Amino acid sequence: MNFLDSLTISSSGLSAQRLRMNLISSNMANANTTRTETGEPYKRKDAIFEAIQTDDFKNVLDGRLEEAGRGVNVARIIEDDKPFVEKYDPGHPDADENGYIRLPNVNIVEEMVNMISASRSFEANATAVRATKDMAGIALEIGKN
Repeated sequence: MNFLDSLTISSSGLSAQRLRMNLISSNMANANTTRTETGEPYKRKDAIFEAIQTDDFKNVLDGRLEEAGRGVNVARIIEDDKPFVEKYDPGHPDADENGYIRLPNVNIVEEMVNMISASRSFEANATAVRATKDMAGIALEIGKN
């Protein structure tokens, strides 16, 4: 693994975690949205990550297993299939004939835990970029003496 590989891996992690934090923020902002353009409550969204694979099966069999990964990619964004929360509120404009409204399947506590996790992952990748940059700077200083 060379200098640029480590920056590529860390930058892919930064991008993935930034997107994850944006999704979490959207989930939290829409925690009380009872009607979207589809007519139903907001559905919680989540990102599915996958490792970036650049090697084909032949190269792996030829002994390239020792190489490091290539980073992370957002495979897709999914909507959570958990059921909506029903709440009795007969005065709400979206209440059904029994007086119940359907609220999004967003749990604020769970979203905060996910936000902390994404934030820490982002910080770890930023620290790796900073460490790589510092090592490159020190390597350039060695050549000056």
